[in-house]
Amino acid sequence: MQNAPSPFLFRLMLLKMLPLGFLAGLQLQRADDQVCFVGIRYSYLTKNPFRSIYFAAQAMAAEMSTGLPALLHLRATKSNTSMLVTHFEANYFKKAVGKIQFRFEDVAALHQAIDQAGPSGTQFIAISRGYTAQNECVAEMRVSWSFKKR
Repeated sequence: MQNAPSPFLFRLMLLKMLPLGFLAGLQLQRADDQVCFVGIRYSYLTKNPFRSIYFAAQAMAAEMSTGLPALLHLRATKSNTSMLVTHFEANYFKKAVGKIQFRFEDVAALHQAIDQAGPSGTQFIAISRGYTAQNECVAEMRVSWSFKKR
């Protein structure tokens, strides 16, 4: 992936573009042409009353794992294309405690969908799964992205 930010630059980007992600402590763990991994920890700011990571905090990490590769691709190709989340679905399998890593593993297909977008737009469903440190899947998020050439 071209111009993937360092963890420090990712934090600065969050501060500027997604302050809630900065406060929640989203961490870029890997970003390349194949995958994008974003982590989130159980903390005071991400907790819910059930002693796990709040579903919205998990959704933010999952969306970032799918949206960052799209944003970086659009910047690298200097494409005048808009991007928008049009639908979101989530399945939760177990309590998210500790550190959860959301993995989006189809970056190449996402880039292809962006490149094929025209003035009428195209849809891409990106699937991000959250895993514990023990590699147990706690959630699966389906983020529907719309890409439209301007």
